[in-house]
Amino acid sequence: MQRRNLFKVVLGASVLALAANAAFAQETVKIGLILPMTGPFASTGKQIEAAAKLYMAENGDTVAGKKIELIVKDDTNVADTTKRLAQELVVNDGVKVIAGFGLTPLALAAAPISAQAKVPQIVMAAGTAIITERSPYIVRTSFTLPQKASVMGNWAAKNGIGKAFSIVADFAPGHDSEKWFKDSYTKAGGTMVGEARVPLANPDFASFLQRAADAKPDAIFVFVPSGQGATFAKQFVERGLDKSGIKLIATGDLPDDDILNGFGDAALGLISAGPYSTAHPGAKNAAYVAAFKKANPSMRPNFMSVGGYDGMHLIYEALKKTNGATDGDALLGAMKGLSFESPRGPVTIDPATRDIVQNIYLRKVEKKDGELYNIEFATVEAVKDPDKASR
Repeated sequence: MQRRNLFKVVLGASVLALAANAAFAQETVKIGLILPMTGPFASTGKQIEAAAKLYMAENGDTVAGKKIELIVKDDTNVADTTKRLAQELVVNDGVKVIAGFGLTPLALAAAPISAQAKVPQIVMAAGTAIITERSPYIVRTSFTLPQKASVMGNWAAKNGIGKAFSIVADFAPGHDSEKWFKDSYTKAGGTMVGEARVPLANPDFASFLQRAADAKPDAIFVFVPSGQGATFAKQFVERGLDKSGIKLIATGDLPDDDILNGFGDAALGLISAGPYSTAHPGAKNAAYVAAFKKANPSMRPNFMSVGGYDGMHLIYEALKKTNGATDGDALLGAMKGLSFESPRGPVTIDPATRDIVQNIYLRKVEKKDGELYNIEFATVEAVKDPDKASR
């Protein structure tokens, strides 16, 4: 009798423990953050990770009664690794959202996993227009290259740049940048005098810069991924183009705030178009920059960081709207059409395309308190992705 009673007590305790564990598992929402944390694009991964963790530190790790767990994985900028990690996170770890994706090939590699598992995929960095079309569960909180390049092209043609030469990285975002700069620039009256595409891996810009100089443009338009801007700026100066009278204009990827001080004074006067800079005015951004720097003393937040910060906000707000439900369709529905105030300004998730709608700012590199900053001087409000709008 005593043995039977003891058995019942042990069995009851085991059942309670299992139930408690199951309840705990149900109350935890895991988010898989897949980023290039090592290699040539590690700065992108580190910026997004830092911003995501800052958001959680500021807003707590519990939302709608669910505990949030962030699982960070390094894909080393290899698409096959991204796909494997996405699959492992969904199947083995039971994540309810996958996020991050530093470059376009990485975001595209994970898209089939997102579609098949019906798990929201939050693209916090990669900017090629087609990405959101590769899975109905992809939502973007970063930008598209057509947003930036089209604004830059239109501004250039209307501000005394009659002839332009474009240099872009030879992969999908570069192709988007080339097309949309050219389309908007020529439509506004400008003339293209040449175009060049530079290999993405280990780029050497010298010969392409010489081709541009020989074409005698008023300006060179540039897109290179975040992290490669310092190499471009160095070779621009080495060839004497900083003293040639040729202006340098770009998408905001080139004068990346995280590495801009390393460009030196050759960057002064560079004009770019982008959705965010460290120097963006306003109390919300001032608080964001101060908190980011305090948590990461060796960094200052760049445009990639706000993609991570706002991506976490999107997930939190979606969970609030679903009362903690983590079904993929429910979360996706809660994200569509969501509007909020970001450190970059007002943003909305377009319910039709799942792309971000945001202001694009024209900025000029200036020196302030001994440091280089992208200082905004004009705003184009509520820019949708023009690539999708044109179809």
